[in-house]
Amino acid sequence: MVSGAILVEAMDAHFAWMLDEGPPPDRLSLPPGGIDEAWVLRWLRRNLARFGQPGNWLVVADGEVVGLCSHKTGPNADGAVEIGYGVAAERRRCGHATRAVALAVEAAQRDPRIRRLVAETAVGNRPSQRVLEANGFAKTGTSVDADEGDMIVWSLEIG
Repeated sequence: MVSGAILVEAMDAHFAWMLDEGPPPDRLSLPPGGIDEAWVLRWLRRNLARFGQPGNWLVVADGEVVGLCSHKTGPNADGAVEIGYGVAAERRRCGHATRAVALAVEAAQRDPRIRRLVAETAVGNRPSQRVLEANGFAKTGTSVDADEGDMIVWSLEIG
């Protein structure tokens, strides 16, 4: 299925709204159950304050925020940026994550500071692995995450 999702630059007011700290800053809505756990939204909000834009987006389909996509780190000395993404449980299996990562790749191609995107997926998270494969990422290693266990490291050269 092909998603028509777009990326909308995230603002602090969006995170305040998703954390029930204020009204929606625009005409967006949330799916039943929201987007993610409050601790994830707070972490992303801190990253927005640290890294700013571009690189922190709402994934929006038909006026509804269906997910989030962001740079988890700023570009390092080698031009590598780690990305992360997620889609609300109620809106998965619609192609939104694949579309969001494709748009994040396009944004990276326009940013001269970025030469490589990296991402990590849990070994058992096959849907997320398919998202990265569909966007040209290749497996480049493994790691271990304290919360998620064994991980696959993915990379995509930009340029």
